[in-house]
Amino acid sequence: MSNPTRERLIAAAIELFYDEGIRAVSVDAVAERAGVTKRTLYYHFKSKDELAAAYLAARDQPNLATFQRWFAKTEGSLPDKIQGLFHGLARAARRPGWKGCGFLRTSVELVNLPGHPAMKIGAAHKKNVEAWLGETFAAAGIVEGVPLARQIILLLDGAFSVVLLNRDPSYMDAAGDAAFTLVSAALPQDRR
Repeated sequence: MSNPTRERLIAAAIELFYDEGIRAVSVDAVAERAGVTKRTLYYHFKSKDELAAAYLAARDQPNLATFQRWFAKTEGSLPDKIQGLFHGLARAARRPGWKGCGFLRTSVELVNLPGHPAMKIGAAHKKNVEAWLGETFAAAGIVEGVPLARQIILLLDGAFSVVLLNRDPSYMDAAGDAAFTLVSAALPQDRR
């Protein structure tokens, strides 16, 4: 059942937390951006921690769907399609408002709080992406699909970090080249 007020609060949190970070944004700022009182915010979320978890949970499926769309839109073989994910991220990183992966940025902010609900949501999101990659590789006949999925996740997350540090999206393309090589090598001979 849809709850427009809760959805407005999550939308405001998505915008503010992604732009400024969870710790830098007050619940007052989220309530103001959503056009509600702080009391209304606390009616819908017991704590800022719960709101932070809802922010990431709301990004899980849309982010995965974006990866799947870039994969599907990329023409060519499986290695080309995996490389297409990185090219999509490189394009996104060239936009002025891009600030990297919200899940990774949250994990850095909350590194000392491993039981935080947002940390759990972030870890689950990364596992969802990894599972999708593993299933994709298994469907292509790759026997070692799970380890390969982890390697691709490492390339993705490493590229997110290096692109943020250097403000240079070409690192995402370089990670895509490495992913292309890994996936090509893992394909069975009859599918290359």
